[in-house]
Amino acid sequence: MMIKNICCIGAGYVGGPTMAVIAQKCPHIKVTVVDLNQDRINAWNDLDLSKLPVYEPGLDKVVEEARGRNLFFSTDVDKAIDEAEMIFISVNTPTKTYGIGKGMAADLKYIELCARQIARVAKTDKIVVEKSTLPVRTAQAIKDILDHTGNSVNFQILSNPEFLAEGTAIEDLFSPDRVLIGGDTSSEGEKAINSLVEVYANWVSRDKILTTNVWSSELSKLTANAFLAQRVSSINAMSELCEKTGADVNEVAKAIGMDSRIGSKFLKASVGFGGSCFQKDILNLVYIAKSYGLNEVADYWEQVIIMNDHQKRRFSKNIISTLYNTVSGKKIAFLGWAFKKDTNDTRESAAIYVADDLISEQALVAVYDPQVQEKQILSDLNYLETRTEKENDKYIFVASNPYVAVENSHAIAILTEWDEFKGYDWQKIYDSMLKPAFIFDGRNLLNKEQLESIGFIYQSIGS
Repeated sequence: MMIKNICCIGAGYVGGPTMAVIAQKCPHIKVTVVDLNQDRINAWNDLDLSKLPVYEPGLDKVVEEARGRNLFFSTDVDKAIDEAEMIFISVNTPTKTYGIGKGMAADLKYIELCARQIARVAKTDKIVVEKSTLPVRTAQAIKDILDHTGNSVNFQILSNPEFLAEGTAIEDLFSPDRVLIGGDTSSEGEKAINSLVEVYANWVSRDKILTTNVWSSELSKLTANAFLAQRVSSINAMSELCEKTGADVNEVAKAIGMDSRIGSKFLKASVGFGGSCFQKDILNLVYIAKSYGLNEVADYWEQVIIMNDHQKRRFSKNIISTLYNTVSGKKIAFLGWAFKKDTNDTRESAAIYVADDLISEQALVAVYDPQVQEKQILSDLNYLETRTEKENDKYIFVASNPYVAVENSHAIAILTEWDEFKGYDWQKIYDSMLKPAFIFDGRNLLNKEQLESIGFIYQSIGS
C-alpha cells in the first residue's frame, strides 16, 4: 500500500518530533498530528517557533519547513483517523499508580482509548502503528479491540518503537542507528510492514531498517533501555566506592571505556538517570518477569532502579551532612531541573527528588533552568504528594536568571548538564553567596580547580 495520509495520535515528546521529520522527509505524504490538549496543539501551531511545547535542538527548523505544507496539528482526532491509511499511536503510557501492578506495570488506559476510537471511526482498512513504549503483547490487545469492535474493516498492527535520546532527537531521527518494525508474519502483515519500510526508506538506508515479528520488536525496546540504564547504575555504584577509596570515577570510566568489549557510552557518573523511558521500561520488564514467575530475573533488573534511587538520595543526604547537618532555613540554588540538557522534559528528573528531600528538611530551594517553566517545576513537586501545594510554594522559588537564583545562597547544586552553566561568571556568583560557598556538582560538569581557586568548596560525584 502506498501511504499518502498519516495520522499520529499524541503530540508529545515522541509524536511531535517524529512526525515533523517524517513530514519534512516525505513531502508527498500528508502528516496530521492530533491531541485532545488544545493548549499543546496551539503551541505547535504558534507562529513563534520558540513556543513549541517540545524543546529539541533543530526541531524548530523542521517544523518551519513542513508545517502548513504537509504537516498539520489539530484537535480533530476523528477526521484525522478517517483520512489516514496509517495511524501512529504515540500517547503516554505511565507506570500504574493503582491496582494490580501498581508502581511497575504500564498503564494502558490511553492506548485502549485510542484503539476504541480508531475502531469506532475507521470505515476503511488501516495500519495501526505502536509508537509508544509498550509492554510485550500489547499489540494483541489492540488487535482484539479493533477486530471485535470495528466496522468490519481490516486492521494490521505494527510495532515501531522509538530509540530517541531527548536532546538529540532530531539528529537521531535523521540518522538512526536502526529503525525497528515488527508485524504479523502473514502475507497481509508483510504488506503492512513494507508500507512502513517504504516511508522510512525515503531517508534511511534499507540496511538499517530491521523487520521482526511484533513481539520481538516490543521486547527489543524494553531490553535496549534496560541495558543502557544498567550501565548508568553500574558506574554510579562505582562512584560511591571511588569516593571512599580515593579513586576518581572519571578516570575509572575512561580506563574501562577504552576496552572495546565495554565501550565508553553511558559510563558518565551523575546524580542519577531520569526521563520517561529508563525507569518506566525497567519496572515494566520487572513486572513482566514476575508475572511469569521469573523472580530472579525480576530482582536482577529491579536492582538497577534501586541503585538509581540510592544515588539521588545519597546526593541530597550529602548536601545536608556537608552543611553541618542542617539545611533548615538555608537557601540552596538548583542549576537545572530538566532530566538532561537540551530538553524541557522533567519526567523522573533527579532534581525533583533532591528538592523533595531538601524541602522535607525545611530548606529554601531556588531553581533556574533555561527551558523549564515554573508551572512545570511546581507540578513535578506536587505530583509526589509529599506535602500540600501551599507548603511547596512556601519552600521553592523559580528564578528568571541564574544570578538571582544563587544570590545569598548557602550552596549550589548542579542537577542538569546544560552547557551554558560552564560559561557563567563564577567569581560574580561566589561574591553574591554566603560563605563558605559550596558547590555540589551532580553532573561532574564544572572545572574543580577553577572554582576552588575562586574560593568555592567543590564536591563532585565519584571523586
